[in-house]
Amino acid sequence: MYIQYSSGDTYEKVVLSQQNYNSTTIPFQRGNIVDARGTVLATSVDVYNVILDCKVLNANEESIATTISAVGECFSEIDTDDIKTQLSDHPKAQYYVLAKKVPYEEMASFLELKQSDSYKGKVYGIWFEKEYIRQYPYNTLAAATLGYASSGNVGVIGLENKYSNELNGINGRTYGYLNSDSNLEQTTIDATAGNNLVLSLDVNIQTVVEDAIAQWNASTLEQWNEDHPDDPKTQGSKNTAAIVMNPNTGEILAMAQYPSFDLNNPRDLSTYYTEEEIAAMSEEDKMNKLNSIWQNFPITHTYEPGSTFKPFTVATGLETGTLSGDETYTCNGFLSVGGYDIHCVNKNGHGVETIQDALSNSCNVALMEMSFAIGAENFANYQELFGFGQKTGIDLPGEASTAGLIYSEPDLEHDVNLATNSFGQNFNTTMVQLGSAFCSLINGGNLYEPHLVKKITDSNGNTVKEIEPNVLKKTVSPEVGDMMREYLYNIVDSGTGKTAGVEGYKIGGKTGTAEKIPRDHTNYLVSFIGFAPVDDPQVVVYVIVDEPQVDHQPHSSFAQEICHNIFEQTLPYLGVAPELSEDDEAAAAAARTEAATTTEEEATTDVPETEDSTADPTEAPVIE
Repeated sequence: MYIQYSSGDTYEKVVLSQQNYNSTTIPFQRGNIVDARGTVLATSVDVYNVILDCKVLNANEESIATTISAVGECFSEIDTDDIKTQLSDHPKAQYYVLAKKVPYEEMASFLELKQSDSYKGKVYGIWFEKEYIRQYPYNTLAAATLGYASSGNVGVIGLENKYSNELNGINGRTYGYLNSDSNLEQTTIDATAGNNLVLSLDVNIQTVVEDAIAQWNASTLEQWNEDHPDDPKTQGSKNTAAIVMNPNTGEILAMAQYPSFDLNNPRDLSTYYTEEEIAAMSEEDKMNKLNSIWQNFPITHTYEPGSTFKPFTVATGLETGTLSGDETYTCNGFLSVGGYDIHCVNKNGHGVETIQDALSNSCNVALMEMSFAIGAENFANYQELFGFGQKTGIDLPGEASTAGLIYSEPDLEHDVNLATNSFGQNFNTTMVQLGSAFCSLINGGNLYEPHLVKKITDSNGNTVKEIEPNVLKKTVSPEVGDMMREYLYNIVDSGTGKTAGVEGYKIGGKTGTAEKIPRDHTNYLVSFIGFAPVDDPQVVVYVIVDEPQVDHQPHSSFAQEICHNIFEQTLPYLGVAPELSEDDEAAAAAARTEAATTTEEEATTDVPETEDSTADPTEAPVIE
């Protein structure tokens, strides 16, 4: 009571002037996301709010001018007249934000200036509140896959969302109090930084993939606008996407899409819309537009795969013993099924074909004949075994479900459904689903769970958790896998996939061309999935071009061009040496030259149109 009576005003000034300094939250630093080689893809950097304590500064009236001068010298964004106004209007206020999120360099320069001969002991009432902001050094790279975190450390999409709890840490706090001798003491509980994510994704491969996609779209758009000056467009395709996988682990080495967005400014619509268009949008419209841009095409979009599914039909037949590998088929250009004439890609027919010929020519007729030998029960069982109609379990949010987008065994009892399913028609899949299943065809039959995160570490680099490859199922035997690799190699060597070939390398793969609903021969989704090297697969590349901006869309060569560019740069980077002899390469080069002068056109059909892949089973539109 004596102290309060005799010195209360003095102690009150000391304690109150320091309580904001000494009873404050210490923010945690959100963990980094790094690629397979340690390159930082997402990080949190410290920034500072500049705080004015009017009560303290007014108590040191002789230092007001020097304090204002120091602030003006270091922080150009602060209006010094604002300080004078606050000192006058709110003389006892102890917390007023003069500026938000100034960089460390500006804060450090102020502290250095404060200790200089000109200002030492003459600056009061200015302090700093530390925060972190999320930064993405590569801006648009792998944007939809990485996702972004809001200012409150909330992951919004992508890995930032999926692993938000791992990336977030725990706030610390500094407490100030008076001890028994009435001296101010501090207790600090340090913040705990969040954990880091180490990805399988490789920045160099990701860059190669995104550049290949961007270059194709830019050249296609330029050509369209040159040929159609009265009908200019802003995109080279509706969507273009690619995934690169390690077929022996399920690891995603790259996942890309076009168009993309800037992770450091994810809500910016100006890249896609004019100022007038944006001004006319409601908040709901803007949110819908942003959601469409943020969607990760390889996991969120479903589509009919087309002929990229044909290898699965062949593998099913070989694995069940309903095909021996020695069969031949006669293609006259169409097959009558259930009262409909379902045409082949070659309306004049391919003639007599082996299984290898049927795949190399992408023959619908032969595949339909195979499906009838396989039967509905086997076909449905192996669709499920390969993972179609199921989520893959990839460690990203928003994976689309295809559970209701494939036919059940009773539905496949209808010959039309079985026939069209055999060549990738009338059911839906996702890129990551088909890509994972394809890996099992060429790796000896192991269906891996696809994943991006390889390891989780703490802020000191210690391993918290190791994510091992996870085999979900066994699909085909190694013997069938050997046969499929040889079939798929011949497709690139001398079949419809020649454009994807790369000098010196043995590459296997399959093309696909799917007519989109409504079936009016206008809009197509074209694709190519390939792997290399054939004898020891190290990488799988899957590319889709959705509605290429060209006059005549149904050419898988568009996707093959992108795939070729990815293989050409990725294989040497991964240390895969060329393996073809000079004679082999000369023959392959001649085949690629021939491929450049040919086109792969879409099949047509007399079968009625459908609204979706679960429509009346007697209605079965056809794609190549």
